[in-house]
Amino acid sequence: MKIYIAGHRGMVGGAILRQLEARKAAGEDLSMITRPHAELDLTSQAAVREFMQAEQPDVVILAAAKVGGIHANNTYPADFIYENLMIECNVIHQAYAAGVKTLLQLGSSCIYPKAVPQPMKEDALLTGTLEPTNEPYAVAKIAGIKLCESYNRQHGVDYRSVMPTNLYGPGDNFHPENSHVLPALIRRFHEAAQEGLDEVVIWGSGKPMREFLHVDDMAEASLFVLELDKATYAANTEPMLSHINVGTGTDVSIMELARMVAKVTGFTGNISNDPTKPDGTMRKLMDVSRLADMGWRARVSLEDGLTETYQWFLDNQDNFRR
Repeated sequence: MKIYIAGHRGMVGGAILRQLEARKAAGEDLSMITRPHAELDLTSQAAVREFMQAEQPDVVILAAAKVGGIHANNTYPADFIYENLMIECNVIHQAYAAGVKTLLQLGSSCIYPKAVPQPMKEDALLTGTLEPTNEPYAVAKIAGIKLCESYNRQHGVDYRSVMPTNLYGPGDNFHPENSHVLPALIRRFHEAAQEGLDEVVIWGSGKPMREFLHVDDMAEASLFVLELDKATYAANTEPMLSHINVGTGTDVSIMELARMVAKVTGFTGNISNDPTKPDGTMRKLMDVSRLADMGWRARVSLEDGLTETYQWFLDNQDNFRR
């Protein structure tokens, strides 16, 4: 089986590739296809068409995306909507044109409205106004879901979508300005501890609640959904509501998270807030009952995952210099 992983150098794509390589080493007949951005620009329709026609993969896993935190989304909204729409349109359509029957697209929990009942169920999609700070990215990810559903309905393929909550783990982006909240906190508290600072200021009020899923759990869940038999998948989804939430089903406040990160990194000073910075959505907790009913639950605790992620950061911090 030939499996093309788009975005294999990203955190999620890399985790999926590691799990598939482990399966191959254990004897499964698998062949993984990867291309770095320098060799294949997924925003180029012609390049993706040529690649798909030449490689003829059996399965496509679309883990490639332009991603970033609140600051990046606010600063580069045009980049976020354009690049993500182009990646999805090109990969999904050219996969179909090359005869690919099975595809898994990875999205994001930001697809759901800002004011939505918690925890967020799949049927909350398109029921309200999106969070303004990441609306362009969210619109692109919603389009990805609808692309998959539309190709399923019109062409009879089996294209599925999974919507992860906030991800973290080995391979994360620790850039001081463009990273998500958890790796940003790890870097900030690590540097404060190393420099002997007596205070760390975190963005916003510290009150927003967030759910965090280890990337290895996400990779496992992605392959679980990809390999579900059609009857089970169809019984738990709808043709025009086919995406599946992936998360832990539990959340913590940003302030609680900051205290956990401080403990892991050895920072013993004061933690204060900057209320002039945006909070974003006040709570984002996934309802993961649909996936649980099909037999999958997350395994990595936030405490264990933070410890592992911080160790990975220490082992690779030379790559994160300013």
